[in-house]
Amino acid sequence: MKKWVSTVMTLVACAALLAGCGVAAQMEPQASGDAAITMAPSGEGAAAPDVPGNAADVGEVETTTVPPLHVEGARLLDPAGKPVQLRGASTHGIAWYPQYVNADLFANLSRDWGINAVRIAMYCAESGGYCTDGDKEQLKKTVRDGIDAAVKDDMYVIVDWHTLSDNDPNMHIDEAKEFFGEIAEEYAGVPNVLYEICNEPNGGTTWAQVKRYAEQVIPVVRSHARDAVVLVGTPDWCQGIEAATADPLDADNVMYTVHFYAAEHGQWLRDRVVAAVKAGTPVFVSEFGATDADGDGAVDVKAAEAWLDMLDGYGVSYIIWNLSDKHEGGALFATNEARDPIESDLSAEGQWYRRYLRGYR
Repeated sequence: MKKWVSTVMTLVACAALLAGCGVAAQMEPQASGDAAITMAPSGEGAAAPDVPGNAADVGEVETTTVPPLHVEGARLLDPAGKPVQLRGASTHGIAWYPQYVNADLFANLSRDWGINAVRIAMYCAESGGYCTDGDKEQLKKTVRDGIDAAVKDDMYVIVDWHTLSDNDPNMHIDEAKEFFGEIAEEYAGVPNVLYEICNEPNGGTTWAQVKRYAEQVIPVVRSHARDAVVLVGTPDWCQGIEAATADPLDADNVMYTVHFYAAEHGQWLRDRVVAAVKAGTPVFVSEFGATDADGDGAVDVKAAEAWLDMLDGYGVSYIIWNLSDKHEGGALFATNEARDPIESDLSAEGQWYRRYLRGYR
């Protein structure tokens, strides 16, 4: 791997005006053919608006070539102030499908699909979950394996505390603080890592409850990884983005997540996302599918492409669900080939997503 220290030191000066998460002017979609949003970590792009801020404190990292990211207004930026868009894939629950967490597969996805980010989904309360009957040490090892594999292949990686049936993340806040404290301390100097501190608040969980949780967990991450990007789930299965717009967290380098499943979630939710981005809210689609909301059913290509075309227009990052061969429409694989899949190993959704991403090359 190339050493990144010298590059970082050169770029720190470029970052001097770019830290922070202030509200930006209303954003409009990028024009067709506009290269202002770059998918690759080292790609070119137009600078974001010049907003004063403090320089990021970048530690020495010798194992990666990706630049650290930060949030300004609604945008995810590199140290030179160029917008970055992550397009990637999420694992399924790592307790159930750990075989899809490996460097060979991540390299295949990067090389063949054009993916530049992976999400490591660790369930909290389900069978095998971190806070129920799961093997905590084994789960943490799989998370570390995923981070290390992503770093090896020069990809970004999202560490996902996958709340679901534990609808209010405050239910397991002590375990979350312990987990994120340990992982953030270990990977404090690694710019590849983003921290998703709660997956899908639901069951009537309010934004006030999510904020109370985030205001306790984010400082744990920040005590080690001071400038890492943190993703925070929004109410109603990550569809209540307007709540974060109205009452954002008082923290830098935070983005708010939206989840959609294109066969069920249509224009009404896209309108919410556009309104949030135009208001300066940093939105990150940390999970989506082309199927029904339960992850099953037929792939609705037309609806999914309507979503991705809109997200690409605004430079919003997105991560598809899921890296597994589970017998459902949302699984990206049709066979158990988990290291070097070819097109015939892919499901209908996997073939569509690969084709869509390859169109950017």
